[in-house]
Amino acid sequence: MKKLIETLKNIWKIEDLRQRILITMLFVAIYRFGSFVVLPGINPALLDKLQSQTAGGLMSLLDMFSGGAFSNASIFALGIMPYISASIVMQLLAVAVPYFQKMQREGESGRKKIMTYTRYLTVAILLFQAPSYLINLKMQAGAALAPGISWSVFVFPATIILAAGSMFILWLGERITDKGIGNGISLIIMIGIIARLPQAFIQEVTSRFTAITGGGLVMFLVEIIILYLVVCAAIVLVQGVRKVPVQYAKRVVGNQQVGGARQYIPLKLFAANVMPIIFAQALMFIPLAFVQYAAPENASWFVRSMLDHHSWMYNIIFAFLIIAFTYFYTAITLNPTQMAEDMKRNNGFIPGIKPGKPTADFIDEVMSRITLPGSLFIAFIAIMPALAGLLNVQDAFSQFFGGTSLLILVGVVLDTLQQIESHLLMRHYDGLLNSGRIHGRNMSAY
Repeated sequence: MKKLIETLKNIWKIEDLRQRILITMLFVAIYRFGSFVVLPGINPALLDKLQSQTAGGLMSLLDMFSGGAFSNASIFALGIMPYISASIVMQLLAVAVPYFQKMQREGESGRKKIMTYTRYLTVAILLFQAPSYLINLKMQAGAALAPGISWSVFVFPATIILAAGSMFILWLGERITDKGIGNGISLIIMIGIIARLPQAFIQEVTSRFTAITGGGLVMFLVEIIILYLVVCAAIVLVQGVRKVPVQYAKRVVGNQQVGGARQYIPLKLFAANVMPIIFAQALMFIPLAFVQYAAPENASWFVRSMLDHHSWMYNIIFAFLIIAFTYFYTAITLNPTQMAEDMKRNNGFIPGIKPGKPTADFIDEVMSRITLPGSLFIAFIAIMPALAGLLNVQDAFSQFFGGTSLLILVGVVLDTLQQIESHLLMRHYDGLLNSGRIHGRNMSAY
């Protein structure tokens, strides 16, 4: 406790870090406030059916990612997921289409162009998803619209408001990244998830001491132990790293010999961090668009299975997508050829491996070997909520036993703490942990 207090004092002493944390808290507060601002013309007291619809199934996940804004008919109801969907499409294009491949190789200017195209595509997706959301709102809470306003008149301004709300969330996320602490988009998703934790916890405690699920204190303690073990496993996975030794040969600069040091390339078990889970989850929301958020009983067996995140079909496809996106995202973020060229240019080499292409092949082989068990493990954690359901864990609380919720929480928290620790160490203060540095998404932490 004494060290924690001392660390908080050190954080407050660093003006830049203090400002970044306060700015982040301000933007997060704005986001949470907007989640409760209802669309103009909608009576929030008449949204009971909509909130019941989002209490379970895949709709509950969609509501969780929006921080409850979906069930509140808020101006932020569509959340950040349209931008995530657009990012998936653009990253696929960057791999398959030569025009976007060339753009990606242009460095910072190319990245800005891709970001511009991503924003345009996000708007296009929003203009499709907003009317779909309003159709569902009409079916579930048609009486909530104020008297004297027809739905045909309401749809157009409401679509503009919903699209503007999501783009404003995107703007908030980018400002958090630039002016605050942590990755803004990931942080916003995490805040939406963690906002539901207190209510889910209370519901689970209540259910364990009633006739609904039973089990009492013993089963509840078993749940907490399992949850603790899963969280520890997720932390180990996110922080797991294999170090490849690199020897830098001595070279002469002026009249002095420099180099000769032995360094390491940190290759993480889960180098892609939380992005594969976010991408996979975004794709799993696609069936909702086919049924227009309503009347799932009229859909085919396959679509109904995809709307139930406890079904075996949903979890098999979800796990497969996570594994595939882990390999895909690792491949586009880590370039073995570029790493081998950088080492060769700096007179570095891996002991026992020739410089150039053999080094690139060796790094690629190591990455393939450690990515497979990492992706399988992360896929297993992702389907843990379905397994928790077999123990009669309440649906809302089971999401924190694994799945997208837990992995995002662990990844984003570690990433944010790593950035805070970097500020502390840069100014010669003690880090957040005595046992070593926190390993987040940023490779500079190693």
